[in-house]
Amino acid sequence: MSDTTQTAESTGKRRRSLNVIGIIMVVIGAIMVIVGGVAWGAVSSQLSAQKMTVPGDALSNAGAPVAGPFTAWSMQETINMHAEKITGGQTYSELGAVVNEAKETYGEDSPEAAEAQATRDTAMNASLLRTSLLTSVLSFGVSLFAMGSGALAILTGAGFVISSRRRA
Repeated sequence: MSDTTQTAESTGKRRRSLNVIGIIMVVIGAIMVIVGGVAWGAVSSQLSAQKMTVPGDALSNAGAPVAGPFTAWSMQETINMHAEKITGGQTYSELGAVVNEAKETYGEDSPEAAEAQATRDTAMNASLLRTSLLTSVLSFGVSLFAMGSGALAILTGAGFVISSRRRA
């Protein structure tokens, strides 16, 4: 076998490999774009189903329905702002000591203990709501990353396919 024949065969194998890898990348990229888009849509529809509206005193997106990453972020910021105002900036765990102190000082069933417990419950609810909203913001980010990575894989794969079909 001559060197020219061997070179032609190895070039042909490389082109076929490059073509196959390119096609695989395009398919995987398309799947990533689709899955990312479906995830984005699912999170958005679930947020919309809650029928939340960003309050008027929000720093951004006031009055907007919560259905995307920016409105979810605005909503959790506003919840945090209200919770800090109600709790005096104390966290749920810090308020446990306040509740215990009120119970010891005024009695288990006192209005003071009930008020301290209500404040602690508010802190807990705010924390849970913020966590849920922040999880949705994170989900939007992961979805966007999947779609972006998928688009990059499609472009790279298409480049491989085009390169494999060019004559040297």
